[in-house]
Order: sequence, then C-alpha cells, then structure tokens
Amino acid sequence: MKKRHEQKLVILSMLMLLALNVPLLLLFDSSKPLFGFPIIYIYIFSAWLFSIAISYLIIKRYYE
Repeated sequence: MKKRHEQKLVILSMLMLLALNVPLLLLFDSSKPLFGFPIIYIYIFSAWLFSIAISYLIIKRYYE
C-alpha cells in the first residue's frame, strides 16, 4: 500500500476520533426518537458504518 493511502486511513481515523468525541456526541443526545431509536444511536452507528465503508473503499481500490 502506498504512503498516501495509509495517510488517508490515518485521516479517517482522526475524523472518527473527533466524530465520536463527547462534545459532538452530546449534540445528538435528545429525547426525541427517530424511527423508534434514539438519535444518538443512529448517529453512532451511521458514523461507524460510514468509516467501515470508506476504509473498505480505500483498501479495496488502492491495495497494491
């Protein structure tokens, strides 16, 4: 894997660290459910799914 692709994965990890940080999580902590689930759960799992998908694309497309 090339260095720039490794850097993309490091940047993705840093973004996920910021996305799952407590101050940002508290923005989505409300009592209103969306589709029957608390909004914070939807945010956490969608961010997690997004990071998995982007990691997969980076590794699948650029693995050499």
